[in-house]
Amino acid sequence: MMKRDEYVKSLKEKNMDVYVMGEKVEDTITHPIIEPSLNSVGMTYEMAQEEEYEELMTATSSLTGKKINRFTHIHQSTDDLIKKVKMQRLLGQKTASCFQRCVGMDAANAMFSTTFECDQAHGTNYHERFTKYWEMVQENDWVVDGAMTDPKGDRGKSPSQQSDPDMYLRVVERREDGIVVRGAKAHQTGMVNSHEVMVMPTVAMKEADKDYAVAFSISVDTPGILMIYGRQSCDTRKLEPNADIDLGNKQFGGHEALVVFEDVFVPNERIFMDGEYDFSGMLVERFASYHRQSYGGCKCGVGDVLIGATALSAEYNGVAKASHIKDKIIEMNHLNETLYSCGIACSCQGKKTASGNYYVDTLLANVCKQNVTRFPYEISRLAEDIAGGLMVTLPSQLDFDNPELRPYIDKYLKGIDGVSTEDRMRILRLIENMTLGAAAVGYRTESMHGAGSPQAQRVMIARQANVEHKKECAKKIAGIKEGS
Repeated sequence: MMKRDEYVKSLKEKNMDVYVMGEKVEDTITHPIIEPSLNSVGMTYEMAQEEEYEELMTATSSLTGKKINRFTHIHQSTDDLIKKVKMQRLLGQKTASCFQRCVGMDAANAMFSTTFECDQAHGTNYHERFTKYWEMVQENDWVVDGAMTDPKGDRGKSPSQQSDPDMYLRVVERREDGIVVRGAKAHQTGMVNSHEVMVMPTVAMKEADKDYAVAFSISVDTPGILMIYGRQSCDTRKLEPNADIDLGNKQFGGHEALVVFEDVFVPNERIFMDGEYDFSGMLVERFASYHRQSYGGCKCGVGDVLIGATALSAEYNGVAKASHIKDKIIEMNHLNETLYSCGIACSCQGKKTASGNYYVDTLLANVCKQNVTRFPYEISRLAEDIAGGLMVTLPSQLDFDNPELRPYIDKYLKGIDGVSTEDRMRILRLIENMTLGAAAVGYRTESMHGAGSPQAQRVMIARQANVEHKKECAKKIAGIKEGS
């Protein structure tokens, strides 16, 4: 397993084509907008080296028998699925942001079982290719970006019906030694901090779409890959001199990127699906379910920090003992623990796949994510309610650092005795960061759209809920005879 400094060094060796705010980035490691997200990924390496967290952060590889980072593990039991969720909550508590390795882990587990079943149906050798590749990922402890979401263009049309055929990533040339692909993947979490990118189709496809039914992994610095870094609310605060208080969370963050694949070559040994459109839906569904499980961990860990910050703001305001404040914080905890319960439940009910790895309970994973599309919004609303309006009207750090203005700010923005105005400002900026600022991407908005839209989960819930069985239960209890 890599240590944090080894991870950073390994990224320096990548020659990525990255743009931030229209300018090409020569050094992604030290860029002030990117660096906090790098620090978040760094925690996945740092904590894996600590004995205190070894049980959650590491696992024994089913492929090599070696000790590995859990983010590269192929789940071998329901216990593995549970530990995954617990690990994600722990990291959310440590970073209060997205730590970016979950997508690759979920993609790998979906790919492992799907390639096995695809081989059984079509006589292909994708599973062997993927297993060899993933052994390499485990040996090197790489960060793998899972790339599923296509731009989609006209969402009322299938990939092959688009007026611009590049709206979904596709194979444009097949060679004896590999394929050439063109297109883009949107909203790519942690791509700039990754070693590899694993591409998957984004929807179930039909025969006419077979050129779009493609899955593969390649290095992020493969020629033809271009990354355009996504904007975040308040992101330019990181560029201000001596930026600190106004950032809320100075050390950690997340990021997304639009990733363009401009005639990128993929060698045969890195191809895990090429035209098997009948298995595209399976891969999408399995990845989505694993990733919807993930939200029952990471969002709860970030929620823990937001609840803690909210409780501190109430304390600093002198209202912590008010009954309505206590009740609102109880509600925040209730909602947060409900999300966690769903993540644990879909893990406990997981089942072994034909390939040998373990898959979550699909219904409960989708229920988990459906709740995530709602509860963090209410948690955020309650945080803003309790924090008060000063959260969004605070003077800047530049004002606070001005020797003429600081006495006024210190005097008039002070809360209870014994707590400095600066500390009050810091906790309010943290709440702002998590509900409205840069971290809100990884907590609030991602809770809505990450791992698929709310409607996507409702479609899966409708499929998995087995209403016919429930109707039969009701008939039996009511005394309705067969055939009625």
